[in-house]
Amino acid sequence: MSASSTATARDLRFGAVRVGDRLPETRHVPTRLQLFRYSAVTWNTHRIHFDPDYAAQEGYPDVLVQSHLHGAFLVSLCTEWMGVSGRLTRLEVSVRRYAVPGDVLVCAGEVTGVEQAGDGQGLVHLDVTETRESDGTVCAVANATVALPT
Repeated sequence: MSASSTATARDLRFGAVRVGDRLPETRHVPTRLQLFRYSAVTWNTHRIHFDPDYAAQEGYPDVLVQSHLHGAFLVSLCTEWMGVSGRLTRLEVSVRRYAVPGDVLVCAGEVTGVEQAGDGQGLVHLDVTETRESDGTVCAVANATVALPT
């Protein structure tokens, strides 16, 4: 693949990946119901995620997307790209800005490094971002490593 191409195979192999390859973008539009449910299943009781009046008192336009949900969207980007043969071995996420229900969050990524790892696999290093589409604000950034079969 060339530096400007997009790797999209579901059964991705290490030899098909090159530095500069871009992951197919994914879009997420969180809803208040989704945020409420995510808080429930993660035992996150902070009112800022489900109480709009409380969020307003804190100076936000609506309830906020949980930091871990931002991370989950980035995990999904990586795992959908690598397919069933890959394994996400590392992900370091930093949430930088908030998002609210109805925001369109665009997840994108790029291959930044590749290395042979032995045992029939190679490691692929990724930079991934989640950007609020309406104003281009980067809400979360991450570095990830994926193991792919050779």
